[in-house]
Amino acid sequence: MAETNKPNQSLSDTVSHKPAGTTSSSSRHARALRSAQALREAILALLERRPFDQITVREICAESGVHYATFFRHYETKEALLDDVAKDQIQQLNRLTVAIRGGGDYRAGFQALCAYVDEHRALWSTLLNGGAAAAMREEWLRQAKAVAAREQSANLWLPPELGTICAATLIAETLAWWVAQPKDAYSVDEVATVLFRLISSSIMASD
Repeated sequence: MAETNKPNQSLSDTVSHKPAGTTSSSSRHARALRSAQALREAILALLERRPFDQITVREICAESGVHYATFFRHYETKEALLDDVAKDQIQQLNRLTVAIRGGGDYRAGFQALCAYVDEHRALWSTLLNGGAAAAMREEWLRQAKAVAAREQSANLWLPPELGTICAATLIAETLAWWVAQPKDAYSVDEVATVLFRLISSSIMASD
């Protein structure tokens, strides 16, 4: 059944016996950070077990140990939570791709990238092939451009922004294709090799 009604926003996680005003702002902030992190971890765990459209806000709260009312202080919907998780995951992949470009060992870098996606395969299948796939790619490209703007171009013949668009698109679409396949159809090594050859022969080529 769809969860359309939000709870009273004045509810709290627990009943406090402290006089009003005794809780410091720093402790409230720390508790809010813990709740948000617990919710993100909960959606990741639930996505390992079943599709996103079968997961409810109440189940996310039960998994995280966060009060149902508190959920809506952080996110308006479960889709908003997934969007927050997506941004974090894209940042993680961008950190890995920066290491790929900066470390010089491109093949090992793509190996690490694919190993990370494989470890969170259910989540990436939802992010790249679910209903929010278009927004996901837009956010990925936005973050990739921001990272690329701080770095030197890999070559002289390809405009930096175009190179970023091509690389981000190749990586995103390859990963989207991969996580849509049966789990054992292609190994981490095989997909890492595909990405290495695609990027090295097109984006990183010097001629």
